Amino acid sequence: MKELLHGFPIVVEIPVAWGEMDAFGHVNNAVYFRYFETARSAYFERLRLFDLAKETGAGPILASINCRFKLSLKYPDTVSVGVRVREIESDRYVFEHRVVSHAHAKIAAYGEGVIVNYDYHESRKTPLTDAVRKAIEDLEATVKRDEA
Repeated sequence: MKELLHGFPIVVEIPVAWGEMDAFGHVNNAVYFRYFETARSAYFERLRLFDLAKETGAGPILASINCRFKLSLKYPDTVSVGVRVREIESDRYVFEHRVVSHAHAKIAAYGEGVIVNYDYHESRKTPLTDAVRKAIEDLEATVKRDEA
């Protein structure tokens, strides 16, 4: 299981809930985006970005997201959801998400989300601060990345 999430500095475990399944007997596709959100929120909390947004008025906002489904999830199961920053630009960064099923020991889904630094008072994007960029780089440096 750990090798499937190697290189992800944030990994959260989430139990699959019975109510997440749809009429076809598997976890509804929209739920995977909630799993991604839970992991992203843990990443933001680790960087204290919610506190920073309260102080400065600027913080993360989701600009886009996608998901590639690889395996149907069903109750009962638990998933580990990893998130890492793959790329940083002047006003945004790209998260890579991965959902791993414990029952199957396989990747159930993966995707990416683009996060823009947003000034909530001015309703416009704004450059990342050096402090936020450094916090991301420091957190990402805590894990060794796959060479492949």
